[in-house]
Amino acid sequence: MNLIIRPAIVSDAEVIAEFNRRMARETEHKDLDPATLRAGVIAMLTDPAKGRYFVAEDGPHPQPLSQGERGEIVGQLGVTLEWSDWRNGNFWWVQSVYVAEHARRRGVFRALFDHLLQAAKQEPNVIGVRLYVEHDNHVAQATYRQLGLTTMSYQLMQRYPL
Repeated sequence: MNLIIRPAIVSDAEVIAEFNRRMARETEHKDLDPATLRAGVIAMLTDPAKGRYFVAEDGPHPQPLSQGERGEIVGQLGVTLEWSDWRNGNFWWVQSVYVAEHARRRGVFRALFDHLLQAAKQEPNVIGVRLYVEHDNHVAQATYRQLGLTTMSYQLMQRYPL
């Protein structure tokens, strides 16, 4: 694959929302409301305080693409922030990970994650990267372990809806 990893832009919102819908269906068997999902994606794309997305494009890229020219988006990941007062820095939480079915097992997630780590290292207030994964998603867990992620001692809890 000829991958280019780049920050997502507002014109990517439809693809990101669709990938998020597919991910929720595949991993949690949930059908998300498309309007709410699209609004949430656009909110993050337009407000850096909420987080950011990175996308992986595939296409024939012998030279850099001209402005406005895009390849096919085949993967994505989102990042949200968690401030740690204990460590005086931000953790980047990886979420909304999705790779198109035809692009899986071809290095797309690794390329996205490597790009994320490089971007995080450029930010002086980022102290670590975290993610959560479904208990039964053993394939994803193995992939994350291969990338150097370790299991934490915390258990996630929530009250939703309020």
